[in-house]
Amino acid sequence: MRLFNILQKVHFNSYFCATTMDNFIVSARKYRPATFNTVVGQAHITNTLKNAINTNHLAQAFLFCGPRGVGKTTCARILAKTINCTNKTAQTEACDQCESCLSFNSGASLNVYELDAASNNSVDDIRNLVDQVRFAPQLGTHKVYIIDEVHMLSTSAFNAFLKTLEEPPKHAIFILATTEKHKIIPTILSRCQIFDFNRIQIEDIANHLAFIAKSENVTAEMDALHIIAQKADGALRDACSIFDQIVSFAGNNITYKAVIENLNILDYDYYFKVTDAILAENISNSLLIFNEILNNGFDGHNFIAGMGGHFRNLLVSKDTETLQLLEVGNNIKDKYKEQAQKCSLPF
Repeated sequence: MRLFNILQKVHFNSYFCATTMDNFIVSARKYRPATFNTVVGQAHITNTLKNAINTNHLAQAFLFCGPRGVGKTTCARILAKTINCTNKTAQTEACDQCESCLSFNSGASLNVYELDAASNNSVDDIRNLVDQVRFAPQLGTHKVYIIDEVHMLSTSAFNAFLKTLEEPPKHAIFILATTEKHKIIPTILSRCQIFDFNRIQIEDIANHLAFIAKSENVTAEMDALHIIAQKADGALRDACSIFDQIVSFAGNNITYKAVIENLNILDYDYYFKVTDAILAENISNSLLIFNEILNNGFDGHNFIAGMGGHFRNLLVSKDTETLQLLEVGNNIKDKYKEQAQKCSLPF
C-alpha cells in the first residue's frame, strides 16, 4: 500500500510538472522574428533580400555567414516563406493568410526542407537531398533547401553537391548557413551569393529585450538590459536565454543589482570608487576596495582588464561628441560624464 502511495505521488508530481511547464516557451523561440521587418540589426541583409524578391532577381544559392544567434536561420526561413507567399504585402512581407503561409506556420510545408549538416554530413545524405531536388513544388513556386552548419559537410559531400548547386532546377533555391565561412571550399563559395551577418549592436539587443519584457509584463531597468546585452556578445539568442534566466532568478522585476548578482559581473560602482580613490591619492582606500573585490570571488586579472575598459570609457566621455560611443545605459553614461570632468587627459 505504501509503495502504491509513493508511485501515485510520483505520478501526480510528474503530471503536475508536465501540465505546468509545457506552457512555457523560451523567449528566443516565442519572439523569433517572423517577417523581414522584425529581424533585429540586419537591415542590410533584409533590404537586399526584399529588393531581390521585388525585382525577381533571386539567386539560386545563398550563403549566410556570421556568428551564432544573429538571425541566419531565421532569415532563411523568412525568405523561404515569403517567396512562396501568393499574396505578398506592399512591404514585400508574407501575408500569413494564404495556403502556403498557413502550411509553413504549422510546420507542414512541403516546400521547405531543412537539413542539419552537423549530423547529416555524409555523401549519402547529400545524394538523398539531390534526389529530392528534381521534384517540382506542389504548392507555391519554389522548393527551398536550408542547410545549417554547412561547414560540417565532409569534402566528399561538398563535391557531391557541386553540380546541383551550380545548375539546380528553376524551382530550387539553396540557402546555406554557417558560422565558419573559412572552412567552406572555394568552389562552393563561388556558386553562392554571400551575405555576411553582423554582430547585433548592444542598443538593438537592449531595445528588443525591453519589448519582450513589456510583452511578458516584466518590469526591467534599462541599465539591467544593457548588462544582459553586453554579456550576450552580439548574439540575440544568447541575450534571450540570459533574460529568461534572470526572470527565473528575480521574478517579474529585473533590476541592475539582480542581473550583476546572477551573472557574477563586477559592478560599475567598484570602478568608479577606485577611480575616485586614485584621484584623491587615497592608496589605502583603493587597496581596501580591491580586497573587497577579491573577497567577493572576482579574479584580479578580470578587475585589471575591467579597469582598463573603465579608463577608456572615461577618455571617451571627456568629449560630448564621443559620449555616444559608450555602450551602457543612460544612468551609467551620466556617471561616466560626471567622473570624466574630474579627470585630466594626462591622468
